Formats: sequence, C-alpha cells, structure tokens
Amino acid sequence: MDVGILFDLRNPNAWHRPWADHYARSLEFCEEADARGAGGVWFTEHHLFEDGYLPQPLTFAAAAAARTRRVRIGTAVVLPNLRKPAQLAEDAAIVDLISGGRLELGVGAGYRVPEYNLFDAEFGRRFTLVEQNIREVRRLWAEGGITPGPVQSPVPVWGGFYGPRGVRIAGRLGIGLLHISHKLFEHYREGLIEGGHDPETARVSDLLPVILADDPEAAWPRIAPHLAHQMNTYRQGSVEGTDHPRPPLLGPGDFPDRPADGSWATLEILTPEEAAVRIHERTKGLPVKHLIFWASIAGMPDDLVARNIELISERLPVLLAKLAGTERERVPGGE
Repeated sequence: MDVGILFDLRNPNAWHRPWADHYARSLEFCEEADARGAGGVWFTEHHLFEDGYLPQPLTFAAAAAARTRRVRIGTAVVLPNLRKPAQLAEDAAIVDLISGGRLELGVGAGYRVPEYNLFDAEFGRRFTLVEQNIREVRRLWAEGGITPGPVQSPVPVWGGFYGPRGVRIAGRLGIGLLHISHKLFEHYREGLIEGGHDPETARVSDLLPVILADDPEAAWPRIAPHLAHQMNTYRQGSVEGTDHPRPPLLGPGDFPDRPADGSWATLEILTPEEAAVRIHERTKGLPVKHLIFWASIAGMPDDLVARNIELISERLPVLLAKLAGTERERVPGGE
C-alpha cells in the first residue's frame, strides 16, 4: 500500500502567514514528500472557510505535479456537483498530463449547504447528482469527449463516502472506496455486484486521523490548539445554512489523544511504531491501496509538519512492510 500526505492549505488568523508564502511553503513540503519517497500528495476541497481551506484542489494539484516527479497526485476529495462534468474532466486531464499519469481522482458529494448555494447547485439531490456526474466525467474521458485527454486510461477514481448510500454508489460505479470500514465494505461489495463489477476488484483507501511524532506527549499540547480550531470549523460549518443549532466551541482540552475503546480518535499523535501496529490491525482483511495522513492540522508549527512528513514518508512504510511480512509468515504457504 502507498502512504501519502494530505494538504488542506488552512491558514488560520491565530497563526497566519502571508498567503503567497503559505502556498509556496506548502509546495516545498510536497517536494520534500516526493524526495523522501512518499507514495502520494493529496488535496481536498472546501469553500467559504475563514481560514482559506483550499477551494480548488486540482489547481493546486497541477502546481504540485509540476514540482514533483514520483508521488501520486490525488484529491480527497473534489466535489463534482460544484462543476460541470466537462470542466472537471478537463481540469483532471490536465493534472494527469502535467504529472505524466500520476492522478488519483477522489470525488465526493459534500455536506455543506453554503458551498452548494455558492455554485447554485442542488444540495437535496447531491447523491443522485454525484453518481450522474462521475459517470459523465468517465464517459467524456473514454469517448474522447474532451481534448486533450488524460494519460491514464482509465484514471483511477475514488469515492469518498461515509454512509451505506454513498458506499453503494462507489460500488455501482466500479470505482475505489475512499473510506476504510469493515462494516461499510460489505455495502461496497454489494454495490460492485449490483453494478456488474467483479467484487475482487474492490479497493479501499482513506485519510487517517494520525500525526506522527518522535515524542507524542511533547507534541500534543503544541497541536491541540490547532485541532480545536479545525474541529470547530467543521462543527460550525456542518450546520451553516440549516435550522440546526450551532454546537458549542471546543477548546484544546476537549480532545482525548487515545480513546479507551481503541477506535480512532478525532486525532491521534503517535510514534511510527505505534501507528504501524494500529493501522495494521485496523486494515487487516481489506484491499488497501492508499493510506493518507494529514500533513498539518490547521497551521501547526513547521517543525512538527516537517518531521511528520519525514516519518510518514520514510519510517512508517518500512514498519508496515515488516508487519505485513510477519503476518504472511504466520500463514502456511504464505508468499
């Protein structure tokens, strides 16, 4: 499995740096990940966030593609319903061309009413529309409906869905599932069968709520304020434009580093050794292709970001490979 790094380009007021500098530094981190052997750099989409959450991931992906040579270039996710299918097909094709065929296109339905209002899109029909739009983008690529087309045929497409309805859509379309869940994986396989696809073609990936550090205890108080900012924007943004009440603001002390039940926390700060064991257990039995990690949590200090990228790119893959090899040795006849 590939191990990649996601950038959301948040630049909160409390830790703000000039926007041009912030984007330039983020591209340098992409180059660093590429040089250190990361499997991918990924970008995500939101609109109308005060901290400048990246609104156009494919635009930034094109810049990252031009500055790197080996990493996969992914979106986790871009929102097809906020674009015409032809525009998304063209934008994605250009990224694939610039990168020499390294694009991984993750797509999703989104969850924020204001974003749909900004683009005059229909929020209530978002799942129906996202399935239609993904089909149309793939048709345009396959039938030469845009020029130039992408290098890859087909471009790997991933569905970033977190409930049974969306997961079945990913299956029906025969695309990858950008969510690691043993429970929902069965819905995905059922969708593959429903869409006439071989269930053995199933593949999953996900963004994991993990930051790596040499000393998690020392890193936690430095990252907690940034996590509080990030989670408050998600919580407030999820009800914006609806009749639901705004949730109370969270503080740095509201986030347990590791829950007692062993499930993923909102964020875990782990050593590479701890993370490898947790990930190995959580992904066992699933056809995992990409593991994706946050590069930064809402403008956290650069020294922590740089070390996080270094550990993800260089140390974690070695540890995961060792665990996988040990697992194979336990199986009679394992290869």
